[in-house]
Amino acid sequence: MINYALLCDKGHSFDAWFRNSTDFDAQAERGLISCPVCESTSITKGLMSPNVATARGKAKAREDLQRQAAAQKQATQAAPAPAAQPTPEASTPVPANVGAGASPPETEGTTLSLNTERMRELSEAIRQFRKHVTESAENVGDKFVEEARKMHYGETEERGIYGQASLDETRELLDEGIDVLPLPALPEDRN
Repeated sequence: MINYALLCDKGHSFDAWFRNSTDFDAQAERGLISCPVCESTSITKGLMSPNVATARGKAKAREDLQRQAAAQKQATQAAPAPAAQPTPEASTPVPANVGAGASPPETEGTTLSLNTERMRELSEAIRQFRKHVTESAENVGDKFVEEARKMHYGETEERGIYGQASLDETRELLDEGIDVLPLPALPEDRN
């Protein structure tokens, strides 16, 4: 997986994960990547630098997190809650800083608090995405890996499916060039 810094034609920057640069190129060419701010599909790669952790870099990152936390707290107190975001489509890359099970980073003695309203909005977007998948695709359960391979190799008709696969099975499918994505987990799924 590779994390690309991306830019839309209106100047918005965001980042997203891709399996490799060929996947980015193919998705960009087909218009499957859209800006999360303005939904433009005219996307290019931005300038990127390698992410190398150093002691000096960690200290700077800690300071940046503290500044961001203070700015976020100030903005949250001063501004009304943001409007609900549109439901993500299956082909939209997920920004790298949004992850299932992600927890807020901790700084020296200060835990960054998440905006609970934003978390509710994200949870609702995930619910809607899962609902879309479960209503428009076939649940093949533990036959997922077998069915995905059959479709990839032309042994059966292509259709939307979902089901269960282990991490190792998922890696094997990806190694074979079979595109699969996990359904995001909801907080209530973990209870």
